[in-house]
Amino acid sequence: MSNSATAARRSAIYLLDQVLGEGRLLAECLAAGAVDRLEPEDRARAQRLALETLRGLERADRLLANHLNRTPALTVHNALRLGAVELCNGEAAHGVVNSMVEIVSRSRKHGRLKGLVNAVLRKVAAEGPEAWPKMRVPRLPDWLREPLIAAWGTDAVTGIEQAHFAGAPLDLNLKPGAEGPSGEILPTGSVRLHNAGQVSTLPGYKAGDWWVQDAAAALPVRLLAPKAGQKVLDLCAAPGGKTMQLAAAGADVTALDVSDSRMERVRENLARTGLRAKVIVGDALEHEDRYDAILLDAPCSATGTIRRHPDLPFAKDGSEFGGLIELQSRMLAHAWGLLKPGGRLVYCTCSLLPDEGEVQVEEALDMYSDMSVDRDALNLPGVETDWITEEGGLRLRPDYWPDRGGMDGFYIACLTKTV
Repeated sequence: MSNSATAARRSAIYLLDQVLGEGRLLAECLAAGAVDRLEPEDRARAQRLALETLRGLERADRLLANHLNRTPALTVHNALRLGAVELCNGEAAHGVVNSMVEIVSRSRKHGRLKGLVNAVLRKVAAEGPEAWPKMRVPRLPDWLREPLIAAWGTDAVTGIEQAHFAGAPLDLNLKPGAEGPSGEILPTGSVRLHNAGQVSTLPGYKAGDWWVQDAAAALPVRLLAPKAGQKVLDLCAAPGGKTMQLAAAGADVTALDVSDSRMERVRENLARTGLRAKVIVGDALEHEDRYDAILLDAPCSATGTIRRHPDLPFAKDGSEFGGLIELQSRMLAHAWGLLKPGGRLVYCTCSLLPDEGEVQVEEALDMYSDMSVDRDALNLPGVETDWITEEGGLRLRPDYWPDRGGMDGFYIACLTKTV
């Protein structure tokens, strides 16, 4: 049994404890150094195991419930869940069971339960791999599933859940004229890799020829269509994919975000790609200047990104939605005041909730007499007419492109200011 494999599993269990017990997002845990002591390969494995377990949690719990008289302490339960997911996805039973027994046996608090872990996982190893594919696709929690069904219908939400369970391939956005790794060219122009491996070892990474960006997330800048020399503001810019798109178009870019640590990633990516932007750490609502074009990727529920962030439905409960919706409205109002007459503003959110997308734009159009929707901006390669909403925005969902691996959920609208 590999010590490094056990270390990766132990760290994955810790991550699960944080998400399911403390309501923390994986990104927060990783930023705080939760797996930094591991070797890079084990670090990646720990993250992958945590993500796979969260995606398959409902199935794992159903299998385990057959062999548990009562729910054990969270850490033990998470060890069982992780073990069940690995076993049902073809991992060798000997290594998984022994590893989980060792991890639990070393716990001063729960070591006495090592026999339970051994017995339960051996039963799962015997019956789980056959039962797993026959079980239903894991569902979203009711606090999110119900409003999504109200918005898009049961069939659409079932498709969204299938996309979440499948996870997300890796999408790349290439600098103009650059060549990236060999992959599928998507209708909207992004390059998709289905088995990418370690990003930093891919061809063209060190040369800065491309950056990682979901195909849906690449569309807001394509709608904005910045021109060389235009003064453009990227509000809420981190982690920087859209900033690099704007800079690659030759725009005079100002990238602003409130988080210095997240903006450090923007600086690193700009340096790697050789692209230039003015980077400012600050409050978007306090920023003052005038711009030819503005991209507002507003803070939101991030419910459109669950296929790559399966921790979100477990770490959140929807209680923050009201505050986010109010903040989006305030940010859109402030951004509109920074836009020059004749300018264009793209408002977008990586949310599946209409209150954070369609409704925001409908209300803004009623509020500002100098605002109109530029429907012509939607005439882009790969944009399907079914994605266009009544008020003239784009609604993207994870269940779109099911044969290609889906896309993040997004809402995007291009707004123009009367001269």
